[in-house]
Formats: sequence, structure tokens, C-alpha cells
Amino acid sequence: MPLVRPFKALRPAPGRAAEILAPPYDVLTTEEARARAAGKPWSFLRVSKPEIDLPPGTDPYSPEVYAKGAENLKRMTGGGVLVRDPAPGYYAYRLSMGRHMQTGVAVAASIAAYESNRVRKHELTRPDKEDDRVRHMEALNAQTGPVLAAYPDAPELDALLAEARQQAPDVDVVADDQVRHAIWPIHDAGLVARIGALFDALPALYIADGHHRSAAAARVAAGRRKAGEGSHDWFLLVAFPQRSLRILDYNRVVRDLNGLGVEQLLGKLRERFAVSANAGPVKPERHGEFGLCVGGRWHRLVLRPELAAPADPIARLDVSLLTAHILEPILGIGDQRTDKRIDFVGGGRGLAELERRVASGEMAAAFSLYPTQFADLVAVADAGRVMPPKSTWFEPKLADGLLSHVLD
Repeated sequence: MPLVRPFKALRPAPGRAAEILAPPYDVLTTEEARARAAGKPWSFLRVSKPEIDLPPGTDPYSPEVYAKGAENLKRMTGGGVLVRDPAPGYYAYRLSMGRHMQTGVAVAASIAAYESNRVRKHELTRPDKEDDRVRHMEALNAQTGPVLAAYPDAPELDALLAEARQQAPDVDVVADDQVRHAIWPIHDAGLVARIGALFDALPALYIADGHHRSAAAARVAAGRRKAGEGSHDWFLLVAFPQRSLRILDYNRVVRDLNGLGVEQLLGKLRERFAVSANAGPVKPERHGEFGLCVGGRWHRLVLRPELAAPADPIARLDVSLLTAHILEPILGIGDQRTDKRIDFVGGGRGLAELERRVASGEMAAAFSLYPTQFADLVAVADAGRVMPPKSTWFEPKLADGLLSHVLD
């Protein structure tokens, strides 16, 4: 079975993209989504987070929420706001954020390749979030959130995508977060065939963002296989050259100091780190370096060199070093997937968000981290292993609503 295939995208009618596009469903709370969609009847948040159209306090995992999402999608297609392409194709997709630009291609990726680890993952999924996406896909009979993935160096593929972008894009729109999204449909039969062949020659694709969406798609496919082969055997994915993806820091905040005072905490840290006070926020610039905001001050922590270079691909990650040398032995924080004493702050929110949460008294301390490098992600995925929770924050992110994959 091929690694990817073209698909008939469900996408905005000409001139409607700005009314429709929305952030990924999992980066906004219900309250934030309700505010973002206010006055926007065609916002795709009404499909991806449909609880915003139900009374406040509605359980976002209740059956009526998924039914409302399906109703809203039907309203958008019935009203001609979303239309489906008559023929399958690929879609060149460019993201621009400030001076950063990355161009990839939207495809239908093989569930079989995902199950055989040719589409490789690096994170564990949470059952509740996975169940949510399964119910959403089943209710809508569509995959509405693309998975963000990376492919290894493939100059010929890059050149073909550049060829496909010779004309003006069908969609060129700037989202509320100032990320620019541009899409070029690719329906030329020769170009489609060449793109598919080049993907088939790749050793693997690497999921960057969207582990719950891909796992849910595999579960939906497994449940529908008795009906025979179909579009449920494929899932919506946008693949970018791995060198073009930008990984930001994924920082930590903790609710208490495990019974320690600030000076006691710093004393314990000095047993493993060089600790120095800093005049302002600390943005780590290298592996083994951390920032600590506590007691109204910032400190720079540099792990002793002999502790910062374990050979194991997971143990050497900065998120693992933080756990091994601070969170577990000093702060007593164990399983970060379930421990309520820790929370995570994506790098896109900035170090000011760490300061704010500590200064407000909500959190006792915050740690800023050096971003995980893509080579580390590949090493973990190639070994068939998974990273600790919240190890990577990719930005810019894909939008919801610009491309959806219908499960015929």
C-alpha cells in the first residue's frame, strides 16, 4: 500500500477562508473558543469545539456536543460555505510567522503505514483525549484536524512543491495570531503521481503534532474494516521538510515547593547545578541549562556536565533531565501525566506567562527549558520509544477548517 494518496478535500468556498479558519481544537479552552467565535457564525470552532454553541457548563464530552458539531458541519456544507473538490489531489500548504516560513503538502496518509511504524510517533496519548477524537470523527464522518508531520531531506519533493506554487494560491489568509496560511491545490495527474512516488521512496514520516488525532483515526479505521477498504484507511496529514519545522520550548510550572523554602530549594539545586541569580527572565540557550522563577526572582541553572550527557536518547532530553534532577528528587513530582501539582506552558506564550503565574500565587515556581531538538525526536521515534509528556511545542501550527478529509 502506498504511504500517501491524494484526497478530495472539503475546504472553504472561494473568499470564505477568513470567516472559517480556526486554531487547532486543543490550543483553546472552551471559554477562549467561545470568545474567539463570537460574532463569527462560520468559525470552524463551531465544528471543532461545538460545546460553544450549547449552554455554559455543558460537558464537552457529552453526546449532544458531538451531535452539534455534526449539525454545524452539515450547515456549513449545505450553505455552500464549505465545498468538496470533485477530484482528488494534494495541497501545497505554506505557513508564515514573522520571518519564519515553512512549506509542506497535505496528503491522506496510510493508516497501515502508521500501524507498521512507518509513520512514526514519539508521544504517548491520553485515553480520554483519544476517545474524544474518535467520537468527533465518527459523529462528523470526517477528519477535520490535520496532523503535522515531517519528512527527511527530499530535494526532489521540495522542488515539486515549489513547481506547484507557481500560480497564486487558492487561499491566502492571515489568522488572528498573525500566522499566514496559503494553500495551492495540486490536481495535475502527472504532478500528483510524481509526488506520490517520492513519498513512497521515503523511509518514514515523523508525527510532530497530532498524536491523538492519528491514534483516533487508526481506531476509527479498525472499527470500519469489516465494511471493506475505504477512506477510513487514510488520515489527514500535512508533511513538511523536517529542517523547516520550528520547535519551541515547553516549560513547566509547579504549585508548591514540596515543603521547602526558597533558600532550601536553591541549596538543594546547588548540589547538581551551578546556580546564579539573573536580572530578568532566563531563556536557556543550550542543552542542560534551565531558568527558574521563584520568590520574585529568576535564576540560571546549569547542570554539571557529567550529569547532562547520558547516552540514552530519552534520558538526555532536557525535559528528562529536569525530571531526574529536580522534579522527582527535590519536588517529589512523579507521573507528570497525572500529577496535579505540575502544569505545562507552551513556548508560544512566552516567559512572561511563567512570571505571571508565579506572581499571581497560582504557582510557586516556574522552569524554562531549552527546546527539544528535532534530531532528538527522530532518535526517539526511530528507536520505537516515546518521549515524556509535553516534550515538544511546534509553532506555527496548522489551522482547522482549511482542509478536511471526508470518510466516504
